[in-house]
Formats: sequence, structure tokens, C-alpha cells
Amino acid sequence: MVATGFWGTGRKRTCETLPFDDQRRIVGGCIATMGLVTCTHCRHPHHRHVNISMLGPVFNREALVVPKRPKTYLSRGVYVLVLFLLLCTGYLVLDGSRSLLTTADSARFGGWMFALLSPLQFLVLSSLAAVGAASSVAQEKDRRTLLLLLMTRLSGFEVVVGKLTASLLGPLSMLVCALPLFLVLPLLGGVSPAQVLSVFVVTAATIVFAGSVGTVVGLWREKTFQAIALTVLLLLMYMAIAEMIAVIGGVPETIALALSPPRALLAAASPLASLSSETAVGITYFVVVSVCMSIATLLFGVMKVRIWNPSRDIRLKAPEPETSEELREYSEPATWKVRQARQVWKNPILWREIMTWAYGRKVVIIRVAFVALFLLIAGALYFQIQSGAAMEPAGRIGRALPAATLPLAALGVISLVLVNALAVNAVTGERDGLALDLLLVTDLSPSEFVFGKLLGVLYVAKEMILLPLALVVYLAANGVMTIENATYIFVGAITLYVFVSMLGIHSALNYVAGRTATLASLGTVFFLCVGIAICMTIMVSFRGAFQLQLAPFLVMILGGGAALFASLGWRNPSSAIFAASFLLPLITFYAITQFLLQTDHLFVVFSLVVGYGFTTAAMMIPALSEFDVSLDRDRGAGGDSA
Repeated sequence: MVATGFWGTGRKRTCETLPFDDQRRIVGGCIATMGLVTCTHCRHPHHRHVNISMLGPVFNREALVVPKRPKTYLSRGVYVLVLFLLLCTGYLVLDGSRSLLTTADSARFGGWMFALLSPLQFLVLSSLAAVGAASSVAQEKDRRTLLLLLMTRLSGFEVVVGKLTASLLGPLSMLVCALPLFLVLPLLGGVSPAQVLSVFVVTAATIVFAGSVGTVVGLWREKTFQAIALTVLLLLMYMAIAEMIAVIGGVPETIALALSPPRALLAAASPLASLSSETAVGITYFVVVSVCMSIATLLFGVMKVRIWNPSRDIRLKAPEPETSEELREYSEPATWKVRQARQVWKNPILWREIMTWAYGRKVVIIRVAFVALFLLIAGALYFQIQSGAAMEPAGRIGRALPAATLPLAALGVISLVLVNALAVNAVTGERDGLALDLLLVTDLSPSEFVFGKLLGVLYVAKEMILLPLALVVYLAANGVMTIENATYIFVGAITLYVFVSMLGIHSALNYVAGRTATLASLGTVFFLCVGIAICMTIMVSFRGAFQLQLAPFLVMILGGGAALFASLGWRNPSSAIFAASFLLPLITFYAITQFLLQTDHLFVVFSLVVGYGFTTAAMMIPALSEFDVSLDRDRGAGGDSA
């Protein structure tokens, strides 16, 4: 009889020809071991199939392959090491400004660091779960392997839940690895073990919900950019609507905590979770609501997975003509109207990006979702202007930044992330569709390809670029900021948009696997936008002397520069990329410092233009001169195929 071959190889081998070692491997999602019962899968009397779990062979394979990947342990170790370095940095900063001699100082330090690390972990792991789940499913579609999964005997539950649990192995394992480090904080005082466990439960529930949304959206949409962008926008719109309900709706505190993940996290991290019964009930409601929404999302995906896939884009072709009569009928038009040939520009790459639906027609949904998010943020700024809160100085309202800064910065970071994801998908889509190999053998010059993709990405993402700039114009027209500062924002924003676009193209050209390129590129943007801001938050929270805080932060920035060089120069390192990797965190740190000090903003925009412009040139010049594209499919591709 014939037994199904090893998962993912597509081979079939007879049971009699299987060696003893191979009989103990995965066969059709089960473990074939020597036994005395008859195998129900291949009817061989010497095999017994033991089901690993009820989640299906998709999860089983990932659970057995993940421990064999070196990057699994590297990612966990780096994550815990970064949290530990942040803890040490906070200790050095606080110890440099005031001595930790009393128990009260130690407890205050433990509470501050717990309040800082908990939102950071929440943001990192939930984002990784959402983007990782969406890109994992999108990669299956790009490689045409999802259709093979749907053609097997796997049920919709095994496909959907298997992909979700396989993609959540990384974020949940990193969450578990960070638990011992967080349990050290109660030893310092100011934090109870119940608070730590409550924060971890809230974070785990959010990770599962974000991964569920990413998996279902990835199964729904065809393109990688559509899946990632819609996942991010849907989650952000959900949190924005929950905040609006909590602020404007006047609902009870328990309902507000049950709907809003940030509110639930902050409530779990505060001592009120154990002192107030209403807060504890709200946190419990949040976990229950998150689990229920995750189950409902997965059930919807299970029902629709075979309806959405294969999509209408995959159509059956008409049979080829076999006789001369059929060929004549096939070649003659059915009507006298013949579609006129379209005029292609001198740069065909740019023509395809602008004049065709290169990223799918459903990209309109992403634009509509971003416009909806823009309207929510614009409405919040409108109410701040009407109430006068946007006009008040930062020191008067007890904040380090003006009230209008946070909504505008949030919209800007979201647009940067979406533009970067679009730039990565612009090249990885060509590689996964087997079109990049053909483009490389044509007479296209490197400048035509690079500038065609770069300008095409900026054109397709025009709504994501122009709407935040329009919001800046609105704030300047209402007197929230001066015309000079608005001009500085325009110049800095254009520089950042060009940078993230070139960063996405650079990562896609250097990383073979689309999922790896996406995570590396988005991770770089996350580090530059959020990582440096976290360091500045420590400075603002402790408010010590700057000269005492500079030394520990230099260590963090140098470590971040090394990680940035590993990301940008992984395949083709150069002296320019090396210099940019270590100078860019310092320049970003200086720019944020000058902005927080509310000094002359000309220095802020000048440093940003110089730093990010040099880094953009360092990535662009090798692509234009050498155009060395990684086409080795065995290098790094196997570890990401799920």
C-alpha cells in the first residue's frame, strides 16, 4: 500500500520501502511507530499512527520544525536581552541622578520599569503576532501552496487554526521567556506578582486576538500588502472605536476596560487591579471578550476559507485549439470591435505600477480603511482645537509634548509602516510570482527598475502620504503650529517616506523569503520610530541630568546600530551602510531630544534630512550600480515556508 510522504515534500513512498528511522517521522501529520495494531492510514500491520494534537498537521509540522531552527533561540534570546538591557539602562539612569539607598526608591524604580516594559512588550508581541500571521498565510498564497492544502483531506478547522497556532508559536514563546525577567521586578518592590500575571494574561489574550485577525484577513485577501495593511488598519480602528466609546459614550468602567486593550493593560499594570473590584472585573471581562472575539473570527474564517480560496483571480483557461478550423475560429474576433493597444511608457516598470492594478483591485479597500482611520484622528484633533486643549503649552497640561502631537505622530507612524510594507511587497510579489527572474534577463536598466518601483510605491500610497500632510496644513491654518514648523514637518516627512520606500525595496532585494524581508524591514522602522522613543521616555520619566544619562544610552544605541547593520547589510555589507547603521540611531536620538527640549526645530529637520538622506543613498547606490539580487531560493527560504 501507499503511505503519504513527509509533509511538504509531495512524495509518496510505500510502507515496505520506508527505513526504520523514516518510519518514526511525520507521515500524513501523524507519527508512524512500530506497533502491533493495524495502521488506519496505510493499512500496514506494523504501523501505528499516534495523533500529536487535534490542531492538525499544519501545527504539528511547525511544532517539530521550530525547535530545529537556530533563529528560534536567537529571537528569544535577543528579545529577553533587550528587555534586560532596558532594565539595566533605567537602573543606571536613576542611580546616576539619585541614589537607590532606601526601600522606597527601589520600589519606585520597580514600578516605573514595570509601567514602561509592559506596554513595550504588549506593542511588540501583538504587532509581531498580527503581521506574522497575515504574512504567513499570504506567503502560502504567493507560493501557491495554500491551494494544495485545501485539496487535501484537511478540514477548514485544521487549516485555519493550524496556521494561527503555528504563527503564534514565536510570540507566545517569547512572552513565556520574558516571564522570569518580569518576576524579578516584585523583588524590588512596588509591583506584586498578581500584577505581573494579570499583565501577561491580558497580553496573551491580545496576541491571540491579533493573530486571529491576521490569519483570517490573510485568507481573505490575495496580496501580501493587502493582508498586512488591512490587518493593521482593522486592529487600529477597533482600538480607536473602543477609545471613542469609552471617552464619549459614557459607558461604565468595566465595559470600557472590556473593549479597549490599552486600557485593560494599563489597568492590569496598576495596583488598582487588586484594590478595586470594578477594575478586576473589567480585566476579566476583557480576557473573556478577547477570547470570544478570537473564536468568532476563527469560526468565520473556517466557514469562508474554501469560499475565498481559490479566488476569482485564478480562472480556468480555455482549451488550446487542436485543428486548423479551431485555430481559425479562435483567432478571429467575435465582434468587429478590437481593443486598442495600450501605449507603454519608456520605463515599463513605472507604467505598470501606475497604470495597472499591480497590487490588486482590492487595494481600494485599504485606501478606504485608511481614510476612515484618518477621519477618526482628524475628529479627535478637531475636538481638541474646539476645546482649546491643542493650544495649551505642553508644560501647562502636565505632558512632555503638546496634546496634538500624539494623534498626528500616530497617524504618521501608521502611514510609514504601510508605505514600507507596500515597498517590500513591490519586489517580493515579483519574486514569488516568478517574474523577477524574467525581469533580470531583459534589457531593463537598474535605474529603471529601482526608480520605477520607488516612484510607483509613492504613487500607489499617495493617500497614505497626502492625508497626514493635509492634517499638518489644517493644524497650521488653525494656529496650532507655525508656518515655519509646518514647513519643517513637510520636509522631514517627505524624507522619511522616501527612506522607508527605499528600505522596503532594499530588504526585498536582499532577503529571499518574503516573510523574512517584511519582518526585517518593518522591524527596522519599528526600531527607529518606537525604540528610540522608548529611550526618550525613560529620560523624561526619570528627569535626571542629561550628562549622567548619556553613557548608558550610548550603549543601547550602539547595540541598536549593530542590529541595524545586521538587517541592512546582511547580504551586501558596505562601509556606507556600516556608517549609516551606527549614525542613524544617534541622529534620531538627537532629533527627538531637540524636539522634546522645544528648541529651534531647524536643527531637528536638518539632522533628519542629513541622516536619513545619507542612509537612503547608501541603500540606493549599490542597487543602481551593481543590481545584485538574491535569487538563491534555498538560502533562508526553507525556514519560512509553513
